[in-house]
Amino acid sequence: METRVLGRTGRDVGVIGLGCWQLGADWGDVEEDTALEVLGAAVDAGVTFLDTADVYGDGRSERLVGKFVASRGGAASGITVATKMGRRADPHVADAYTLDAFRAWNDRSRENLGVDTLDLVQLHCPPTEVYSRQSTWDALDTLVDEGRIAAYGVSVETVDEALTAIARPNVASVQIILNVFRRKPLEQVLPAAAAAGVGIIARVPLASGLLSGKYDEATTFAASDHRTFNRNGEAFDVGETFSGVPFEVGVAAAREVAAHTPAGATTAQLALRWIVDQPGVSVVIPGARNAEQARGNAAAADLAPLSDETQAALAAIYDERVRTHVHARW
Repeated sequence: METRVLGRTGRDVGVIGLGCWQLGADWGDVEEDTALEVLGAAVDAGVTFLDTADVYGDGRSERLVGKFVASRGGAASGITVATKMGRRADPHVADAYTLDAFRAWNDRSRENLGVDTLDLVQLHCPPTEVYSRQSTWDALDTLVDEGRIAAYGVSVETVDEALTAIARPNVASVQIILNVFRRKPLEQVLPAAAAAGVGIIARVPLASGLLSGKYDEATTFAASDHRTFNRNGEAFDVGETFSGVPFEVGVAAAREVAAHTPAGATTAQLALRWIVDQPGVSVVIPGARNAEQARGNAAAADLAPLSDETQAALAAIYDERVRTHVHARW
């Protein structure tokens, strides 16, 4: 698999990674054996970047990732593990983002993952005020100095949050929603990150499955799946669920996207390849609920870059069907 440097971490990572939210919670139940099979299939297919968080299943995702990486040789495996912190704060307010809290959250993640030093820790979509506080960055620098973390980044909801973070001298990476239905980061965020040497981790690449092309207006999801309980933003930012696109709108637009799928590929692979083709992207992190999906996602790296004609057609679908629902919001 093609590799790229993940910003200021200096680490080479495969362009297709694996998002591990679904191995913890909020996507229906995933058994431990199945989770480990997903991780194994992804890594065997060339994935070297795993993204998790301390709140995914209250630490379950981190523990599963830690168990798997240990089984592959730990630090010698060549796998980079990124986790996140901040959403454990209750209430989730800017004043909760303190050095003491960071240490406590990091200690828990280090235990879950079975490591002394975390490869990459990202602030997990914190309140916007957190980005403008000097104390935030001072605390993160302290964690690096203490050897608790090797590098830090941010996971953001909005373009403005991303740009604020990119301006900070020691931010290694920015994780942001980027997909065929969420194109706004192409305008300023990706160029700014590239100029600053900051890595871009593209999340929600399939718009919560919409861009797999497998859903229709009658598709339903389990009660424990965020595509049911957060469809209108009841639990967290609605942009994390179907990328903020109304479900029926997204289903119809995805049908149009599917019409441009290259021969021998899947619509999901088309959507992932589109992200890989964007200048400035370091790694894209689709999730997978079974080994077959993990292998299929990784294979998107083998597709040829999309043609100018296909790129233009996908841009037109966005402009005509999706832009009005999402572009101004994030």
